[in-house]
Amino acid sequence: MACPVAMAAVGADALFEPTIAAGQTVPLQIDPVQNVLAEYVSEDLAGTLTSAGVFLVVLVVFYVLDKAFFSPLIDRVFERRQLDAHARNPLNKIVSIVVLFVGLSVAFGFAGYGNFLQSLATIAAAATLAIGFALQDVIRNFVSGIFIFTDKPFKIGDWIVWGDNDGVVEDISFRVTRVRTFDNELLTVPNSDLTDGVIKNPVAKDTLRLKFVFGIDYEDDIDHATELILEEAADHPDILEEPAPSVRLTELADSAVGLQARVWIANPSRSDFIRTRAEFATSVKKRFDAEDITIPFPQRTVSGRGAREQPASLTEE
Repeated sequence: MACPVAMAAVGADALFEPTIAAGQTVPLQIDPVQNVLAEYVSEDLAGTLTSAGVFLVVLVVFYVLDKAFFSPLIDRVFERRQLDAHARNPLNKIVSIVVLFVGLSVAFGFAGYGNFLQSLATIAAAATLAIGFALQDVIRNFVSGIFIFTDKPFKIGDWIVWGDNDGVVEDISFRVTRVRTFDNELLTVPNSDLTDGVIKNPVAKDTLRLKFVFGIDYEDDIDHATELILEEAADHPDILEEPAPSVRLTELADSAVGLQARVWIANPSRSDFIRTRAEFATSVKKRFDAEDITIPFPQRTVSGRGAREQPASLTEE
């Protein structure tokens, strides 16, 4: 009589070795590569080697896809967006890391490590949450840096104004922007400070308008003063003819009539702005002096009544 344990073993084997005919069985059909390996090593080791091979093949496929397809595609997109070269490399690396991460996930799945992948995903999610809380300012500045590179509110060499600060942009990274002030101080500004507020870029275009208010006396001829201002604007070599200079009466102040001159300069920088503004104001002042146009200083008219009588001093009788 056959041993019950032996019969149980035979029954268990029958589940994995299908019967072709009475008394005949064939080995379990496995992956061809694993089948070949099984001839030289144990079945468990063959399965492990096969899974590792599948993992590596899938990973290599994603690597080739990244280099041959994704990276060139991203480069073309960045070129259309006219991103600076120093901004493209970090963004390309980010895209490559994302592709590699997806490749790892797919490779684990194809290699039969689904449970391990789920555990890894859970650990990664928890780690991401913890890192996100710890580095939220860094992440916010990093995201702001991406917005600066894509929206391009300014570029290296631009003169920008934000809040109470202004200066020339020397470097832009994903976390901070470095600005050189006109006192030769280097400001390291978190990118979120620039994207969360209002940035003025006076040199974003090829031309820049200068405005200057000249105050003249109420007794002076407004038309004559306007003509003198326009003549000085026409004589200045850095002031454009088109758009044409203009003068408007904008203020009737306590002591003066305000005439605002509006002129345009080309290829502006802050040094050009300051120099042209100073030269133009100086030439108008000299012309006013020559034509007896007065630039008044603040005046106050004080009127009073006669001196009050002092009260008689009290004396004892």
